[in-house]
Amino acid sequence: MDFRTKIGIPKPGLQISHKSRILMFGSCFIENVGRLLIDNKFNANLNPFGVLYNPQWISRALQRLIDEQKFTDNDIFEYKGLYHSFYHHSSFSHYDKEQCLDQINSRFGQASDDLRKADILFVTFGSAYVFRNKESGKVVGNCHKLPAGRFDRYRLSVEDIVEDWCSLLKRLKEINPMLQVVFTVSPVRHLKDGAHDNQLSKSVLLLAIDELCKPDKSTYYFPSYEIVMDELRDYRFYNEDMVHPDSVAVRYIWERFAETYMPEETHVIIEEWRKIFSALNHRPLHVDSEEYKFFLRQTLLKLTAFDEKYPYICCEDEISDIKNRI
Repeated sequence: MDFRTKIGIPKPGLQISHKSRILMFGSCFIENVGRLLIDNKFNANLNPFGVLYNPQWISRALQRLIDEQKFTDNDIFEYKGLYHSFYHHSSFSHYDKEQCLDQINSRFGQASDDLRKADILFVTFGSAYVFRNKESGKVVGNCHKLPAGRFDRYRLSVEDIVEDWCSLLKRLKEINPMLQVVFTVSPVRHLKDGAHDNQLSKSVLLLAIDELCKPDKSTYYFPSYEIVMDELRDYRFYNEDMVHPDSVAVRYIWERFAETYMPEETHVIIEEWRKIFSALNHRPLHVDSEEYKFFLRQTLLKLTAFDEKYPYICCEDEISDIKNRI
């Protein structure tokens, strides 16, 4: 007997390989999957605006990349000694105004270029709830812990999201006709909204994505939300906060993701890289020992061979690091 419900995922007309150029936007959940892609040497630009949760602000960020509208002094503000952007996660905040803008625009320029060249855009919606700044009347991507009284909070409707994203998808295809889009809904539970409101929020996101995927054959949905809710329906697959999926759950979703989108030859490369990656991350007790130096030289030989075998996978940083350690 099978004591769980395994989510069936139809094979899509989309494949991901190490030659794919990938751009990723969304909630903290996509950070987990995106980090695994990067660790496995995929060409992925992960959250160039930092973590974003609501569909409207992810859309605004992408619209700005399309328009190539860089950020200026007028786009940032100071609060409690730090400069922030309502477009960005607080990881971009800085006590120095110029450094704040520099790191924002550095990531922006790369992301704008990547959007025009990307094969795949991954988008994870986290919540249908948004915060609107009372002073400007605009929805924000991050409140940066400003007083709650400065914002109105409300839930987007399915129609709001579909109308906004239909227009955005059209613009994306104009600058990159070959772009394919994969939507997911984050399985992270927003219990601060309340259990019922969290379910309503996720339902809005699921219905909106379903509407967006129906008419567009280059738009897909990956059921990460359903995998956690139905396949892994047990608190042992959550972190101590009982909100975020734990490393076991993330790893399982990664396995389902890989089996859905990656051809067999890509799995072979991942396995080859896994052994090298493990060696690169080995930290010995005695770094100056001859035994460790020999280990590093052997690792460099394997890394160089991998680099020559797969010239489309960049290993420059790893090769440089090993040489410095030797």
